[in-house]
Amino acid sequence: MKPASPMIKQILRGGSAVIASLIIGGASLTFAQESVAVRASLVTGGLPLDDPNAAAWSSASPASFPMSPQVHWPNRIQEVTVKDVAVRALHDGKQVAFLLEYADPTQDPDDGAALEFMVGDKKAHFAHGQPMLQVEGGPVNIWFWKNKVGKAVDMSAKGFGTLKPQTHQDVNAKGAYSNGTWKVVFSRNLSTDHPEEDVQMTPGQFISIAFAVWDGRKDGAGELVEKGSQKAVSSWWYFRADAPPDYSSYMYAAVAAALALGFQFVLIRKLKKGQ
Repeated sequence: MKPASPMIKQILRGGSAVIASLIIGGASLTFAQESVAVRASLVTGGLPLDDPNAAAWSSASPASFPMSPQVHWPNRIQEVTVKDVAVRALHDGKQVAFLLEYADPTQDPDDGAALEFMVGDKKAHFAHGQPMLQVEGGPVNIWFWKNKVGKAVDMSAKGFGTLKPQTHQDVNAKGAYSNGTWKVVFSRNLSTDHPEEDVQMTPGQFISIAFAVWDGRKDGAGELVEKGSQKAVSSWWYFRADAPPDYSSYMYAAVAAALALGFQFVLIRKLKKGQ
């Protein structure tokens, strides 16, 4: 048998590269988004909607996000207690639950935390959806929890000074404090009947999410150190609820690989006949 010619070897190498690119090329963007995302795993058997310490949370991969003082508008703050938050999420196809975990040296009545989401297609600034240079103002949906209230408030905003509770309340929340750490669970249906005010979560799609935390301790004069706009905040990050398994991409990749291999086989036979 004659050894393969340099041309045939080049065809084989090129075909292998094409097949590899078909399989992994489409995953690059998704991987980049996943690296800065909260991922809600799809589970069965119920969600820990009101239990921050449930064992089920150990099955959710945590994502850590940096927090910084709110300096965008008065009243600003220069230093905050919470420097980062760890976030986990789970969903069952109907409801979604988020777990925020962060260090706080003391448990105070005015300790609080919030999740923020963009609503609709408009690109909103994470500062309450405020219109800014090159950023169109848009509605945001804020899920707010305060320790002394003990429940969530479903809120909307379209810029500074517009934050207000919604007439409908779809969000639940519960916090648990232990050994200098807060764990706060937020939960809601993935979709609601109020798409103009509420974020709608479609499994498999990325949406924007941000976080805020208030340390409710008081200073020597009895004033709250963090309140209102004086808080720890994050910028926008990604959130995605896992979609049910879909194996069609593997089928398409297999078909493409088979076609590529078939093309190589026919081409190599013709080249060999011509040798």
